[in-house]
Amino acid sequence: MPGITHLNPAGLHTNPAFSQGVRADGGSLVVVGGQNGTGGDGAVVPGGLGAQTVQAFRNVLAVLAEAGADQGHVVKLTVHLKAGEDVTAGYRAAGEAWGPHPTAITVLQVAGFARPDALVEIDALAVVP
Repeated sequence: MPGITHLNPAGLHTNPAFSQGVRADGGSLVVVGGQNGTGGDGAVVPGGLGAQTVQAFRNVLAVLAEAGADQGHVVKLTVHLKAGEDVTAGYRAAGEAWGPHPTAITVLQVAGFARPDALVEIDALAVVP
């Protein structure tokens, strides 16, 4: 695994779910494009934000696996949630799907997505040896 150092400077809030920053030394950059909560058939999974978030993370993990990587290689996640959705359901589902792998993260609420029935989109940056 490349040298990944989690950066959590003294004086900043610490949270077990994320890191304030991540330094990656060596390896190749893997960019995971935005993943919605769609199954292999291309349809958005039923069940609302929680179910879509779990599926979106599964899709991110599938792309990472194709590159020989997993959550431990991820240095940055960006999670876009449709405005008006209960973010608590998204956070709960993220913990279920992603597990205890803190990384630098940005969470945004957006007006919507190109796919109108999508409630979440997740992209990632990873470094693999």
